[in-house]
Amino acid sequence: FPAESHAQRLVRADGHGVPELLDAILKFFPLDTFVDHPASVMQPVDETTPEPPIWTDYRSLLKKHEGREVELRPVERFRFYDFAKAAYGIVATGETAVYANLILKKGVVAE
Repeated sequence: FPAESHAQRLVRADGHGVPELLDAILKFFPLDTFVDHPASVMQPVDETTPEPPIWTDYRSLLKKHEGREVELRPVERFRFYDFAKAAYGIVATGETAVYANLILKKGVVAE
């Protein structure tokens, strides 16, 4: 993912995988409950590609922290890039899994 060219704010987390960071982030970062799709993933270019295994990890972590099933919305590659450009920040990781890109919409932090 071309993080440097798409980020308004870039956080480097080299050496860390997305599930590891997602588990840590979701402890303090609730998802937005007022939008239809608080979690989006980059759709595989080839429609015959099976669902990336890392998405199962994402669903499990989202359910763990949100206490509910959270749908992952697949987004076409170039549309995903447009969403990423509009994001507040991008975290660049050392993740090597294919189609591991994930966009989260933050909700309200309650005390």
